[in-house]
Amino acid sequence: MNYRDRVSVGNTRLQVSRLGLGTAALGFMYEPISTQQAVDTIQTAFDAGIDFFDTSPLYGQGYGEMRLGKVIAKLPRERFTLASKVGYDIPEQLPEQPQEIRDRDYSYDGVMRGFENSLKRLQVGHIDILHIHDPDDHYPEAMAGAYRALSELRSQGVISAVGAGMNQSAMLTRFALEGEFDCFLLAGRYTLLDQTAMADLLPVAEEKNISLFIGGPLNSGILANPYAENAMFNYESAPQEWVVKARRIYDVCQRFEVPIKAAALQFPLAHPAVASVLTGARSQSELEENLRMMEVAIPAELWKELKRERLLPEGVPTP
Repeated sequence: MNYRDRVSVGNTRLQVSRLGLGTAALGFMYEPISTQQAVDTIQTAFDAGIDFFDTSPLYGQGYGEMRLGKVIAKLPRERFTLASKVGYDIPEQLPEQPQEIRDRDYSYDGVMRGFENSLKRLQVGHIDILHIHDPDDHYPEAMAGAYRALSELRSQGVISAVGAGMNQSAMLTRFALEGEFDCFLLAGRYTLLDQTAMADLLPVAEEKNISLFIGGPLNSGILANPYAENAMFNYESAPQEWVVKARRIYDVCQRFEVPIKAAALQFPLAHPAVASVLTGARSQSELEENLRMMEVAIPAELWKELKRERLLPEGVPTP
């Protein structure tokens, strides 16, 4: 699969590479890394043909955006597509040591202020895609404030696409039905292991031409190695039923001599609503491994075997 192929985003003029780079891991998610390591990873991604970058003020309380900005500020602006997010109440100044942030602000003024701060950290004049970030318990505020702000920015040409980024599909489906969205970032709910979003979001997104970006294609790590001692799923220790299913998928991949990571990264892209899959690499070596996984040739028989063993639904699209 050619991860460098570029596809359109919804009804916009934007295009994104089939593999994008997410920057949560570059902003201290799970464990701290140096700014130089983050910058090297981002530059390696761009040099390899990845031209879609996803970030958020939440990632390291601004460090994710700042580190991304150090690279993209030196690139021709037309050479990449940039997505960020609004909704978390992040101070303008970078902290000496990032802390966990729970405060939200989906108000019109809060979103506009957050957007301006993101522009400064990223060192850019505009952001292509702006997502409402994790509004799980804040739907009315998100629609009344954040969605209104983003719609205005889009109508003014300050941004090109309005989206929302979440770890669930139900509210994204509601957004799709009640607003005019161009794209969504869906984390973890349409993967080789978990196809929850097939029941609600994916049919609606396809019908309304809303592009999906799939975050967390490895489901927090369990699809990298289901036999790890403390496999993670959805940002916490994996429940036993998910461990069992992931190991069965792994065993099928082994029979075909295909790394499960390759199958996991390539699987979501077969659905017509999915524009890009995000890799969350935290180093050059992790990124380079993921690039190799995207180029692994996967026999059609592997996907058929997963369906025969009822590890994938019969009607799910496969590469």
